[in-house]
Amino acid sequence: MKKLFILFAVLFTGSFCFSQQKHSFEIKDGSFFYDGQPIQIHSGEMHFARVPKEYWRQRLQMIKAMGLNTVATYVFWNYQETSPGVWDFKKGNKNIRDFIKTAQEVGLMVILRPGPYACAEWEFGGYPWWLVKEKSLVIRSYNKPFLDSCKTYINKLAEQVKDLQVNHGGPIIMVQAENEFGSYVAQRKDISLEDHKAYSAAIKQELVEAGFDVPLFTSDGSWLFNGGTIAGALPTANGEDNIETLKKVVDEYHDGKGPYMVAEFYPGWLDHWAEPFQKVSIEKVVEQSEKYLKAGVSFSFYMIHGGTNFGFTSGANYNEEHNIQPDITSYDYDAPISEAGWETPKYKALRQLFEKYVSYKIPDVPAPIPVIEIPSIKLNKAVDLFELTKKITPVESDMPETFESLNQGYGYVLYSKKIEKPIKGKLQINGLRDYAIVYVNGKKIATLNRVFNNYSCDINLPLNATLDILVENMGRINYGAEIVHNLKGIISPVMIDSSPVEGNWKMYRLPMAAEPDLQSFKNNYFKSHPVIYNGSFSLIKTGDTFLDMRSWGKGIVFVNGHNLGRYWHAGPQQTLYLPGCWLHKGKNTITIFEQENDEHHDEISSIGKPILDELMK
Repeated sequence: MKKLFILFAVLFTGSFCFSQQKHSFEIKDGSFFYDGQPIQIHSGEMHFARVPKEYWRQRLQMIKAMGLNTVATYVFWNYQETSPGVWDFKKGNKNIRDFIKTAQEVGLMVILRPGPYACAEWEFGGYPWWLVKEKSLVIRSYNKPFLDSCKTYINKLAEQVKDLQVNHGGPIIMVQAENEFGSYVAQRKDISLEDHKAYSAAIKQELVEAGFDVPLFTSDGSWLFNGGTIAGALPTANGEDNIETLKKVVDEYHDGKGPYMVAEFYPGWLDHWAEPFQKVSIEKVVEQSEKYLKAGVSFSFYMIHGGTNFGFTSGANYNEEHNIQPDITSYDYDAPISEAGWETPKYKALRQLFEKYVSYKIPDVPAPIPVIEIPSIKLNKAVDLFELTKKITPVESDMPETFESLNQGYGYVLYSKKIEKPIKGKLQINGLRDYAIVYVNGKKIATLNRVFNNYSCDINLPLNATLDILVENMGRINYGAEIVHNLKGIISPVMIDSSPVEGNWKMYRLPMAAEPDLQSFKNNYFKSHPVIYNGSFSLIKTGDTFLDMRSWGKGIVFVNGHNLGRYWHAGPQQTLYLPGCWLHKGKNTITIFEQENDEHHDEISSIGKPILDELMK
């Protein structure tokens, strides 16, 4: 083992002084080989889409300074194709090429995970929302329209990164084919194994034809290899802590030999709104890491640094108790490197462990990003959302339409209808996706919530009443069989008792794709109506900070045009991470869309530490 690390030290000291040269990476004789020398992969996962580009280098340096030699990253299809046929690989966080080259400059190898399915607690698992609009297209299946769409994505991605593979002078050593497909095979027993296998083989072939010529791999739970493995791709295991089990199952599906790799080793876990923040103990993570190091098993921490689900990028799960479990905005993950890029006690313990086992020099930990607190940000304008909708032309239909039918992917839709005759009964919105506030003649009467399986309320509509329903998409399901049922908005008839509410529905689209412009509106605050606040503040120095949302209800926040993501008083997350690189010396602007508006606000503040584990009682 000592010789392995000495060889590795020769290859990977410093920051890739030969970075532009072509190198070889191959799988042979049961091992990984770099330029003909056996190596062990010590990787950590970080998603470039979840970290401001200005911070990529510092975060990658943090990964290197913990003792790792590789960074793994997903590519999210829907992050790169921003609307049908419109691709963005250049702006800000979307510049995957710059991310990979920065990793190379820092001295890290790269594992690329292009999907097309990613999971990752990301909106729709990375799929573009408009795929569901094509009736003949069936996602994640051996279906020509879907595979054609995948091929376009894979080819577009390959144009950006194929020359960054290690054998072409870049740092990419491996590429994943599909992702955790064995889980989907187990969940979709209505589809034959033959058809499942035809689909996954087709994805691998598309990757090869696009020019990905480094080793390919799959990634599944060790008990799911039968459905998840692909001929010609190295099988790796997710979350497998038993080394003998790992070796046995890889041997079974890889000609009786390794290399052996845990492609997702979890030092933390994902988090949902209205559920406790998940933690994994330092002792458990260090103990398992040491087992891998001693046994020569390659591994990748998922996550080494989680980052943030900015904007509307967070996904959702579900279980038997909850029809949807939306992921929180923070993707801190209880990872060794915190959401804001801080060195945690877990990080320090792991760094000490790697110092014991590797012979190459581990660089110093980079300086942290400065942190500031903003005691008071004045909010000098408040505009009633119902006033704003007066300047929006609605879509009219006999029945409520889904977000997708309205050609809207994210955000909110206000469904409005005049009810001529008085009616009293039980309002039922069984097709609610996902969160609704119900108003009668401007008065809030109920909040309905798919998270808590609450789809109905009592309602009393007088003569010529106006029924308004503000619906929020809280993120599409990203994992499991229900991923194929991902329409948003109101997807079935609104009922009062047993009668559908039909005719003359008006739908006001509120995608919130950009910061709402309030210049043409006067102050117009009305308690309990959804409201948009606006303010400005001046800074003499910038730094990372955390907006304190504990006294707020539910909504989103823009600062200098950047959508920081969702907040919700339910918790456990009670702050929003505001990167200092998005702040300016001098004037800054803030806009807050508050859906519930149970109390008036004239200011907001920021604090120096996040609050991620405080559930509302």
